[in-house]
Amino acid sequence: MKYSVNHTTTYMYSESVSVCHNEAYLTPRNFRNQSCQDHRLLITPIPSSTVRRLDYFGNEVSCFSFNVGYVELKVKSLSHVTLDPLQPPESTVSPSWDEIVRTRQFDRSPEGLDAYEFAFVSPRIALSASLRNYAVPSFGPGRPVVEALAELTSRIHNDFQFDPTATTVTTPVDEVFERRRGVCQDFAHLQIAMLRSLGLPARYVSGYLLTTPPPGESGLIGADASHAWLSVYCGEFGWIDVDPTNNVFPNTQHITVAWGRDFSDVPPIKGVYTGGGDHTINVEVDVTPVNDQPGTG
Repeated sequence: MKYSVNHTTTYMYSESVSVCHNEAYLTPRNFRNQSCQDHRLLITPIPSSTVRRLDYFGNEVSCFSFNVGYVELKVKSLSHVTLDPLQPPESTVSPSWDEIVRTRQFDRSPEGLDAYEFAFVSPRIALSASLRNYAVPSFGPGRPVVEALAELTSRIHNDFQFDPTATTVTTPVDEVFERRRGVCQDFAHLQIAMLRSLGLPARYVSGYLLTTPPPGESGLIGADASHAWLSVYCGEFGWIDVDPTNNVFPNTQHITVAWGRDFSDVPPIKGVYTGGGDHTINVEVDVTPVNDQPGTG
């Protein structure tokens, strides 16, 4: 499947912004079953300087700055991405979760070392006994990791309510757990915290969902904005993505942009500025299939 992604963020200020420095995590990654054919960033007004780099986790970061005043900033990200279908993970034949936990600390392979750093606390994810206790019923001794993961994902989906008004980007995981409501970012953080509390490496994934579902399929929650889910290290099975907001293993309807320890590593746009007064933000996301015909895409 080939998709066109249009992600527009508009900042409007009551007073002029005099100086501004930004970082944007908006370029879809190339990996496994995903290929980004092209990506453009259209910024209005034109920045005083721009540069692109790769961060520690291999995500492409667009950096741009202004040294002239403005009262409106529009950042439009345009991409074309191709996704190849993934074979659904075979839950019953995956390695046991407790064996992964036992062996990961001695694994010196590149894959093992990469996974190891995602097993600890991070700026937005704290570990606790209550989170571990919630996850434990799904992780019996010797249970295949994918089978246990599927059950925990389903439980979070059923026990927690999607509510855009319940939290902010800084709401702690423990508070989300207590309220039993939040948004995709909260549910990704929540499940990551539960898995890390068990000793399993898990990383935060930012990206997009197909805006309009295929005929006969229901729409996914969070499709009209940037989305978040998580990826779990499953030993010889590698990294497997799960989306607790929609209770699915992501496949051809999830486009990956970036990953890190938690949201603080990969926000769509972050920056610092002087001036501006009060401000408002408007975000629009449109992900649509592209026919592979001459002259399209």
